[in-house]
Amino acid sequence: MKTELLKKIDDKSFTVGVIGLGYVGLPLLLCYVERGFRVIGFDIDKTKPEVLLGGKSYIKHIPNERVRTAVQTGRMSVTTDFSLIKECDGVLIAVPTPLNINREPDMTFIVSSCEAIVPHMRKGQVFVLESSTYPGTTDEVMVPIFERSGLKVDKDFYAAFSPEREDPNNPDFHTANIPKIVGATSPDGLAVADRLYAQVVVKTVPVSSTRVAESAKLLENIFRSVNIALVNELKVTFMRMGIDVWEVIEAAKTKPFGFMPFYPGPGLGGHCIPIDPFYLTWKAREFGVSTKFIELAGEINTAMPDFVVTRCMEALNAVGKPLKG
Repeated sequence: MKTELLKKIDDKSFTVGVIGLGYVGLPLLLCYVERGFRVIGFDIDKTKPEVLLGGKSYIKHIPNERVRTAVQTGRMSVTTDFSLIKECDGVLIAVPTPLNINREPDMTFIVSSCEAIVPHMRKGQVFVLESSTYPGTTDEVMVPIFERSGLKVDKDFYAAFSPEREDPNNPDFHTANIPKIVGATSPDGLAVADRLYAQVVVKTVPVSSTRVAESAKLLENIFRSVNIALVNELKVTFMRMGIDVWEVIEAAKTKPFGFMPFYPGPGLGGHCIPIDPFYLTWKAREFGVSTKFIELAGEINTAMPDFVVTRCMEALNAVGKPLKG
């Protein structure tokens, strides 16, 4: 299985499937088409196939021309029909992983996608999860669902995890020039998944397991969350002292080592940073660990919108303009 899949990747007879055509999945689909692969995109949104096959993009930083060119190659298909999974040699799963109302991981999209795949699985495929999630998801959630097909992981199919690292609208970094972490449930599966991503990214970073790959993505975003919380707390503290936090940061970042500037703001934006840390705190409780540092950072960042609104209210009051109305 490994030898055959590697050969198909190398000669580009390998058909790539991408499930979830949002800001992660669509760039992946386009990258593989642009590198000469046949690609089938899957999404439950019935409007997306019509839009994309019409040569238009619904994502701001992806131009229509890029989609139109991909369609013209004849190698790009987009569908809501999951029976076409059987035509794919590899399937990349890039679906949302939100939190529920209790700030616990909502695995609905991952589970439903895997369940939609099962009736159409065949021997000799590789499945890679890209969605940000807690350590153990690939082994504990994805693989057991796939094995309901009667096929066995690393005997009949491979399973891997490679976290998305998209930063939409960043002019300097995009899918192809961001190194890609790859972990799998076996060395053979890793070899296949790594070779597959090596076709479209500047560098792959193979690791020893899916859990390491899952944890690396959480570390990246927890690092940002904690440091943003720190500088937000310093903003409030320095303001009370009459010190300009922006000037403090500019001065501190002249140190050529041991410091990285972060900047205060009205909380956290985007999908990953406000959510990912809580995936780890939830999983850590299973092992009797209380991740106080991560949760405190979340509390500070969650409180920032209220702080900003209060500051706006005070500023408006100072010039006789009430916030009401």
